[in-house]
Amino acid sequence: MILVIDVGNSRMKWALHDPRGWLAQGALPNQEIGTLSLRDWQNLPRPVRAIGVNVAGEAARVRVEGQLTRWRLPMEWLYATSSACGVTNRYDKASQLGPDRWASLIAARHRALDDPRAASPCIVVNAGTAVTIDALDIDGVFQGGLILPGIRLMIEALAEKTAALKVPLGTYAHFPTSTSDAIYAGAIHAICGAIELLRLKVRHDDALVRLHARLAAVDRADRQAQELERLLRGRGPREALHAEARRLLGVALLPGEVPEAVVDVVHRHQRRG
Repeated sequence: MILVIDVGNSRMKWALHDPRGWLAQGALPNQEIGTLSLRDWQNLPRPVRAIGVNVAGEAARVRVEGQLTRWRLPMEWLYATSSACGVTNRYDKASQLGPDRWASLIAARHRALDDPRAASPCIVVNAGTAVTIDALDIDGVFQGGLILPGIRLMIEALAEKTAALKVPLGTYAHFPTSTSDAIYAGAIHAICGAIELLRLKVRHDDALVRLHARLAAVDRADRQAQELERLLRGRGPREALHAEARRLLGVALLPGEVPEAVVDVVHRHQRRG
């Protein structure tokens, strides 16, 4: 059994996997990581390995590793490399690519190779506190990508920096007729527009650019993720939108992927004394 962990900016997602499939899974705010061994993990069977990614910093890393001491299990953190699992990393400094983005690219490539006849360029989207939009070409080369604020951060920035835009959270409309709805829809359109522009730059054939999206639920963002999913669906007859609005299963894998897809690129980074 493998315990797979994805520590995002705001929330940690985890799942326990064995050859039969997913045995258990969960998500919680990062500030509650210290409760895992006494709550969510109290009755879990002991995993053989624990692998994961962390973009929340040193404090989150230490808290996660502390929860694994109940099993005397070392944590194996995933970092980006120059190439792995059929993906080539063209970042100027390969190791600076976020491990969550790297794992998502590997998962998208792994899915594409399931059916070589359907191989195509793809856009890999991770939407949570921040949004990343990455381009992967037909040969598995990561061409580059975008980072922008998530929906909640956009709305909070407007409320913080302006006097007249501190308004209740709105709802989505194609043509908003209130300030609340205009702000909410504007944030969603900003993300969808960035995705669409990157698609235009990488596609060779409208029908052959796939979209792999992982939409996170962060606080009130469950409804926001659903809006993004709805707007991104149907962008082409051969595209595949893989969205999970309620739970992210660890290591930034797309739904249906197995942890073994990224185990080969895990590097052991045990805490130095």
